[in-house]
Amino acid sequence: MGEDTDATSTLKNLGFLPDHNYVTEADIISTVEFNHTGELLATGDKGGRVVIFQREPESKTEPFSQGEYNVYSTFQSHEPEFDYLKSLEIEEKINKIRWLPQQNAAHFLLSTNDKTIKLWKVSERDKCPEGYNLKDEEGHIKDISTVTSLQVPVLRPTDLMVEVSPRRVFANAHTYHVNSISVNSDYETYMSADDLRVNLWHLDITDRSFNIVDIKPANMEDLTEVITAAEFHPHHCNLFVYSSSKGTLRLCDMREAALCDKHSKLFEEPEDPSARSFFSEIISSVSDVKFSHSGRYLLTRDYLTAKVWDLNMENKPLETYQVHDYLRSKLCSLYENDCIFDKFECAWNGSDSVIMTGAYNNFFRMFDRNTKRDVTLEASRESSKPRAVLKPRRVCAAGGKRRKDDISVDSLDFTKKILHTAWHPTENIIAIAATNNLYIFQDKLNSDMH
Repeated sequence: MGEDTDATSTLKNLGFLPDHNYVTEADIISTVEFNHTGELLATGDKGGRVVIFQREPESKTEPFSQGEYNVYSTFQSHEPEFDYLKSLEIEEKINKIRWLPQQNAAHFLLSTNDKTIKLWKVSERDKCPEGYNLKDEEGHIKDISTVTSLQVPVLRPTDLMVEVSPRRVFANAHTYHVNSISVNSDYETYMSADDLRVNLWHLDITDRSFNIVDIKPANMEDLTEVITAAEFHPHHCNLFVYSSSKGTLRLCDMREAALCDKHSKLFEEPEDPSARSFFSEIISSVSDVKFSHSGRYLLTRDYLTAKVWDLNMENKPLETYQVHDYLRSKLCSLYENDCIFDKFECAWNGSDSVIMTGAYNNFFRMFDRNTKRDVTLEASRESSKPRAVLKPRRVCAAGGKRRKDDISVDSLDFTKKILHTAWHPTENIIAIAATNNLYIFQDKLNSDMH
């Protein structure tokens, strides 16, 4: 971002998925993910749909302008199901999407709901075969007796079609709700995690997986924590991390044992006894964990803070950022309306120098690790106009001094929450999911993040 400006006050709107006059539950976006080049962006929603956006090429008349993202393909990934053995409804909601690195002209992505993971192939077709010997123009089989001569079928140009087809279905491996999927750096395997177990899959094998973490106690009454997120190391295929509802991170090495119940490293911050309250355990639960692109750091998000951990230092986080500390006095009411259980995600920029995470009132926060500056921005209808520049926002704590444009903590809308965010892998482009709206912003200076 610009060196002389606030960390992210130069962001402008690149694209916008408008909402309807009314919001249905099925339209609420539940996951956002850029592919490895950033040219494609996928969103999943509570209705089981996946929408893929493609970045348009740069304008020839404006060589320095960035292409906007437009809808590339939409498909139904999951349908509602019913588990007759357990008398449970299985929601169609897409919990996570993960892209596989592109190996050929086609793109592949994994999507999961609470129980079933699917591998999808996304490909383009701009030619159509014509001139079959045994089929007529409508595709019906001809009477062989009418075929008097043979011809060579040819490919004719046709309108571009984007085809999405299911290639694999990975089912029946999770008793509890799947909260994470992560593709390994070997590009052959991936893992899926639910509340109590982590499974390792081969992308070509659907009928079996290997259980690599199992924290289920013999007696469920002894259960004290659950797995909240899991991710593979970006470069070392043997390493992965998983987070827990107790606020701990466990780094595991698959070379040590087939079942990684014994971690290699445990990252945990000692609790301050003087700050302990009824809500301490709830707000310390880690809702998301992400390796930095370099693989050296871990970024975690709990209810009130975002933390950066160094893999070489287990006893405390390297950096702690207060996301919305002004809510500390509101925990009682947030517990009563269940907002305290919201699971916010976090994201790194391409150079690991800035982190981003969501908050309430359609606010999202960005923290520059080098300058220690931070900014609060809002994804709103006002900022949805093309090329609109985002203005920094500020929340005034209850009883604090209020400036002209400050927002009082009492006037925050807790129904408007930004849980899901994504950052372009190399450029300063971010995707923000706000209920059923998708906002895409970019740094107007077109500079790299330093």
